Amino acid sequence: MSGRIGTAPVDGAEGREETDGTDSLGPALHDAADLLARADDVTLLAHVNPDADALGSALALGMALRHRGATVRVSFGTPAEPPFSLRELDAEGIVVPADEVPATPPTLVVLDTGSLQRVGALADRVEATVAAGGDVVVIDHHVANTRFGTHHVIDESAEATVVIVLRLLDLLGVEMDLPIAHCLYAGLVTDTRSFRRAGTATHRMAMRLLEAGVDPETTTRQLMDTHPFGWLGMLSEVLSEARLEPESARGLGLVHATVRLAHSEGLRGEELDSVIDVVRTTAEADVAAVLKETAPDRWSVSLRSDGRIDVGWAASACGGGGHHLASGFTTEGSAEDLLAALRNALTEAPLLD
Repeated sequence: MSGRIGTAPVDGAEGREETDGTDSLGPALHDAADLLARADDVTLLAHVNPDADALGSALALGMALRHRGATVRVSFGTPAEPPFSLRELDAEGIVVPADEVPATPPTLVVLDTGSLQRVGALADRVEATVAAGGDVVVIDHHVANTRFGTHHVIDESAEATVVIVLRLLDLLGVEMDLPIAHCLYAGLVTDTRSFRRAGTATHRMAMRLLEAGVDPETTTRQLMDTHPFGWLGMLSEVLSEARLEPESARGLGLVHATVRLAHSEGLRGEELDSVIDVVRTTAEADVAAVLKETAPDRWSVSLRSDGRIDVGWAASACGGGGHHLASGFTTEGSAEDLLAALRNALTEAPLLD
């Protein structure tokens, strides 16, 4: 599905970001800004199990539209509440449970979500809005986005979805207050791995957010450096069973660890998600994988690459998707069968320049 809307001027856009002939995202950004400037009821969706980029993007844009007078709600398919480390981002209380999202929202914005499947239980709202002739704006930076909306603002070169959202806020003439800046910074610092993968433009964006009052130490500690004591025990057990396969992944090395249901008792999902950041530090492997058991023989798999193998391609081959360097997929079956499929996918995965 695709669509374009009129190009009526957006209040406050003059003097902000202008496009030139080399900015392929410019027309889509202007169209989305025009649409959202006119909308009086907007529902913003993040992907299931939202991270800081997904929820931060939705909340930053949602608060900005609310300040413009729109009725706004932010939601996601699962879990029932935002992850603990992200709850402070909802400064204005606009997150609602999935069952409070209207059956046919007139205007939907889906952020940081590469496919309709990643919307989870709220996918029917997207389909209903499209069927009713409403607007579904997809704002994302995933390489394999399936273009499931009616309007698409997708920049595969952006380090995070919040980068695109900030450009949109500029076109809308939004004043950068601290709650909005906090949400944007949360997405930026996490998706760039504390600015390890950030270009000069992204560092300039961070400067704008700091100037708006964001406290980088407090924000980063809450998001990335705070865990309950039980996390240490889980990590010890999981890492003791990690395995290195030097010949896998085209001979560039695969390291993998498995988080069983027994390991995760009493821990939040976000604590389990952090295991990949430890496993990926293995010097002898270009690819790291963490298998998280979500139910008996049901798995959520996180993949990371140090830059030589396209794990986004491998994840797509296994039914998921993501970026060249960070991706994932869900599947069913035994851990052994899962690993066999992953090894095969990594054997075929393209090498990155």
